[in-house]
Amino acid sequence: MSKKVLFVCHGNICRSPMAEFVMKDMVRKANLENEIIVDSKACRTDEIGSDTYYGTKNKLREVGIPFTPRKARQITYADYENYDLIIGMDEENMRDLNRLTKGDPKDKVRLLMEFAGERRDVADPWYTGDFDTTYQDVKKGCAALLKKLAK
Repeated sequence: MSKKVLFVCHGNICRSPMAEFVMKDMVRKANLENEIIVDSKACRTDEIGSDTYYGTKNKLREVGIPFTPRKARQITYADYENYDLIIGMDEENMRDLNRLTKGDPKDKVRLLMEFAGERRDVADPWYTGDFDTTYQDVKKGCAALLKKLAK
């Protein structure tokens, strides 16, 4: 029985695809590809159809994490039913997810940094231009998440 994890951010071009590709890399290295399925989507419609932002791609290249071309998509209620865990990057995402999941009745929605024992946002590099800090947060959150899921 595999666990399905969906990372979500505002537009699905910076943080959630970064988390998707970082987590997929960690899952592959842990030989858990059959147990943990990973994807990402957007809360909002601003970037629907856009590929991963160049700053995110550059950071992933720099740290040697593979990625593939993709198109930003928006989360739906069907995704809520389909995934075991839905992970937001910041409090705005959490508010959007609360609305989009009709109040999270199945208790599936979490903030990424909670897995690392921190109740805080992953900074949005769309606004900060700082993909290094975002990557450090994503890596820390994903490593803690993987540890929890691998148990």
